[in-house]
Amino acid sequence: MPSTESNPRAGLREWLGLTVLALPVFVLALDLTVLHLALPHLVEDLRPSGFQQLWILDVYGFLVAGFLVTMGGLADRIGRRRLLMIGAAAFGLASLAAAYAPNAEALIAARALLGVAGATFTPSSLALIRDLFRHPGQRGFAMAVWMACFAGGAALGPSIGGLLLENFWWGSVFLLGVVVMALLLATGPFLIPEHRTAAGGRIDLYSALLSLASLLLIVFAVKDSAKNGVGPAAAAALAAGIALGWVFVRRQRRLESPLVDVRLFRIRVFSLGLVSLLAFGLSAGALTMLFAQYLQLVEGFSPFTAGLWMLPQGLASVVASLAAPGVAGRIGRGRTVALAAGTSTLGLVVFAAAGLSGGFTAAFAGALVFAIGMGAMSAVLVDLVVNSAPEEHSGSASSIFETVGELGQAAGIAILGAAATAVYRGGVTATMPDEVPDGAASDASESLSDAAAAADGLAPEAAERLMETAREAFSGGLAATMLAAAAGLGVITVLAWRTLPNTPSGGEEPAPESESPLSTQLFVQVFA
Repeated sequence: MPSTESNPRAGLREWLGLTVLALPVFVLALDLTVLHLALPHLVEDLRPSGFQQLWILDVYGFLVAGFLVTMGGLADRIGRRRLLMIGAAAFGLASLAAAYAPNAEALIAARALLGVAGATFTPSSLALIRDLFRHPGQRGFAMAVWMACFAGGAALGPSIGGLLLENFWWGSVFLLGVVVMALLLATGPFLIPEHRTAAGGRIDLYSALLSLASLLLIVFAVKDSAKNGVGPAAAAALAAGIALGWVFVRRQRRLESPLVDVRLFRIRVFSLGLVSLLAFGLSAGALTMLFAQYLQLVEGFSPFTAGLWMLPQGLASVVASLAAPGVAGRIGRGRTVALAAGTSTLGLVVFAAAGLSGGFTAAFAGALVFAIGMGAMSAVLVDLVVNSAPEEHSGSASSIFETVGELGQAAGIAILGAAATAVYRGGVTATMPDEVPDGAASDASESLSDAAAAADGLAPEAAERLMETAREAFSGGLAATMLAAAAGLGVITVLAWRTLPNTPSGGEEPAPESESPLSTQLFVQVFA
């Protein structure tokens, strides 16, 4: 482990700099979930289709993930603080455009621009933390604080959104981004030192386009299959996305300065850490979206009340993130990740019970328990994954970590959200009451939000029957989706316990024991 002489402890300036770096990360994560409670209001005002609703929710997260690695390379060349400032200005302007979007298409475009601008935040801020905090113990805690802000922003998004929606229109949920970006632009140049890497190859724009195109094609295939079944368009998009992804990986192996150093994936700790992060992200994205809809459309809470019931989830995630380095210092990081995964698995099972017979109590308790595990895991994994890479590849490792984290959250909404929608659609179609008109029944099959909008134009008895059918179908989709997510996290719990190293928080990783492919490593760990 590096000595304290070569890695001095940080002072007041560095801690103030960390405070400033937490601002854009908090808003970046908040915008992933702040629309969950606003969705019913969007449906009423802009009348987006079910397909457009999914894009409004997740195009932001996918574009953040798609551009993260590119922005990480750009930060090294033009300066990390400079890119952070440019991104903050662009994010503020895009937030204004989203707040006053006149239709669904404009809102999707504004969310896409927010994603591109937001992609500048995480690689710049995480790399600057590594520059500010050279002492291993302080760096581990600083990363935990950074991740607590990210997790807190994602978890507190619905609560903040509910508070705003109680008093203002749906576009107000974006105005917080304008205020925070203005504060960052005013204080950042004074508290954050500039840093750039002198060496490094050119940014390969062709690789950036390949990765983005591959990702978006695969997402389209998943969402189109959920809406219309597996047809020629979805199959072609999936095949094209996989093919472009293969070309991307092949290109990275040939480039002198690749966007993604694929050799990092041969490191067991690095690969399994990313698999764990992806599994958590998938579950978290879906649970947050479904919980917000459950509170409003099943329990009938107002946006403000629903936000208040989601507030403990965010607070628990933040507290667990800050406490995790201390736990990891006692029992080791690998066991801490396994304990966090097991805790979140239990939370998903309890949450699934809300869709069966547990009701509100099960939904609230399950979301709270899941948040505790999620917060602890995220704080430890960022330290574990980044430090598992060789020092010369730490920037690439940081970008990959953030890409997987963003991708997991957005994919949870798209993939598990699409699965829940498919179960919902099947349940509504099979049990729709005869007294509901065909037009209202067709609208109600899109989503629970659409069912609520369709019920407004019906007679009271027909509206009640329609909403009862829709709520039962939604609950069935919620239970099936959460149980599937719990099964995946259960596997991660076992792998983390048996595979991840138990070095203390902030410690450096030993040289990798193996450089075999990840699939071989996982097979050996499970069946050896």
